[in-house]
Amino acid sequence: MKDTHTHRSGCPINLGLEVFGDKWSLLVVRDMMFAGKRHFREFLASDEGISSNILADRLAKLVEAGVLTRAGDPEHKLKAIYSLTEKGIELLPIIAEISRWSRKYEPVDPVLARTGEARDRMGPDANQQQMAALRRLHLGATDQAPV
Repeated sequence: MKDTHTHRSGCPINLGLEVFGDKWSLLVVRDMMFAGKRHFREFLASDEGISSNILADRLAKLVEAGVLTRAGDPEHKLKAIYSLTEKGIELLPIIAEISRWSRKYEPVDPVLARTGEARDRMGPDANQQQMAALRRLHLGATDQAPV
């Protein structure tokens, strides 16, 4: 399939931001990684108050970009379930660094900061451990399977 999207530039930072640089896109990925959200209505219930039309647009863009997949939910015939792809899972270190930066410089809610603080206490392998757990959940990977 030929990429028909015209990029503003070939700068690596620009190209990444074209995929995940929108606040709503990153919050959807955050909710999948840290809150276990997988369904449209679950994302709508997030504290930030995304509107349904923006959510539908961001989910479609994340699927198109290969960050998420969308499939029918076997437990609910009328629902779709979203999963992170490997490309999406590899955003975890970026989101973790945004959290670390925000906890240092912004007035974060102490309760909401606990997840990041706990990850920091886990040591240098924390991101890899969380990514492995996401692979098991979203990709059906096993610890023995090469990724």
